Amino acid sequence: MDDGVTIDRARTEDVAAIVAMLADDVLGARRESPDDPKPYLSAFEDIDADPHQFLAVARRGGRVVGTLQLTFIPGLSRRGATRAQVEAVRVHADERGGGLGTGLLLWAEEEARRRGAAILQLTSDASRGDAHRFYGRLGYTASHVGFKKGLG
Repeated sequence: MDDGVTIDRARTEDVAAIVAMLADDVLGARRESPDDPKPYLSAFEDIDADPHQFLAVARRGGRVVGTLQLTFIPGLSRRGATRAQVEAVRVHADERGGGLGTGLLLWAEEEARRRGAAILQLTSDASRGDAHRFYGRLGYTASHVGFKKGLG
């Protein structure tokens, strides 16, 4: 990536900055609790220990300015294809509109290819119209209807 931005694997010390970005939007403000780091640190340990997970951070000058989680899902469908699932794409508020989100997703695409994934997929909340247009510009198609059921 250019513009002095690097992308690498998140570290424990990055968790607070990642959670702050997750909480810094309309949906995240309702569901995140940045003042209680314990569940996030526990989840980070699980993510970091799983070879099918890559929690990525974008850094500019050592500061975390973006993140996404890339999950590799082996499967039997499509002749045993591995899927790469993108989750929790966030760009720091003062970095939005400068191409960082595009850079993160292009990085995810290359990493997915490098690891042999046949499909790169993501979901986006139905209320995020701007995000849907953004993903469309990057070549993603709204090919499926997703369903979720809360279990808590």
